[in-house]
Amino acid sequence: MRLSDPAVQAYLGTKDVAVLATLRPDGAPVATPMWFLPTTDAVFMISVADTHKVAHLRRDPRVSVAAESTGPEGIRGVVVQGRAEFLADGPERRDLAARFLAKYDPRLERLWGARAMPADRVMFRIAPERVRGWGLSG
Repeated sequence: MRLSDPAVQAYLGTKDVAVLATLRPDGAPVATPMWFLPTTDAVFMISVADTHKVAHLRRDPRVSVAAESTGPEGIRGVVVQGRAEFLADGPERRDLAARFLAKYDPRLERLWGARAMPADRVMFRIAPERVRGWGLSG
């Protein structure tokens, strides 16, 4: 399965929150619910720069991202395993920040206090190495 699969994209497009799993220095996993932006080749997330999860990612970029739901259609979900890569400021990151604002409007603008990503935030791309999905129709 690939992140670009239409069923995966359709499912992730309906989700506001996915769970990001990072690794502490002792190797223990830490799961954090996160807002996210899926594209056909990566999952993007934004965080405050001085959080534990960002320190974990800088030390060990291996991650897992999971989204799951239950409903009349049954149990459906996607897990993406890969590596996090931080994006430097530039046109790509500004375009993605605008897409985050559109997805999470007006909540994200209130959180940021502006329409631009604050300087104390980082954005990272999760480049998938493995994608699993279940209960998806496509």
